[in-house]
Amino acid sequence: MAYVTDRKRVEGLGSAKTGTEHHWTMTVTSVALLILTPFFLGIVGGLLGQPHEAVVASLSRPIPALIVAAYLVVGMHHMRLGMQVLIEDYIRGLGRKIGLIATTLLCYGLAAGGVVALAQIAL
Repeated sequence: MAYVTDRKRVEGLGSAKTGTEHHWTMTVTSVALLILTPFFLGIVGGLLGQPHEAVVASLSRPIPALIVAAYLVVGMHHMRLGMQVLIEDYIRGLGRKIGLIATTLLCYGLAAGGVVALAQIAL
């Protein structure tokens, strides 16, 4: 019979010390997306069905380009955080590590690709 205290039994199973930071970041990106989404939809929605020249002319202006870039970056960061929670909750072992790395590369790669494409249009 082992004499192990309650504290010793749960040691190492506690908080990872990042829950508050993760929750706060999700909250901030959610509010930012709540503010940016109507502007983004107004810009992109107005461009639907327009000829290529009109789209390029609209996205070449600084304010619409900044709003679209901010929406891409904040949206992809928010997506990465949400996918991280899903992966950590439902995948174990090596699959978890691979999933987290793949998710991070995908989300930041999409954000970088979108910003580069937007910069090529705007410049």
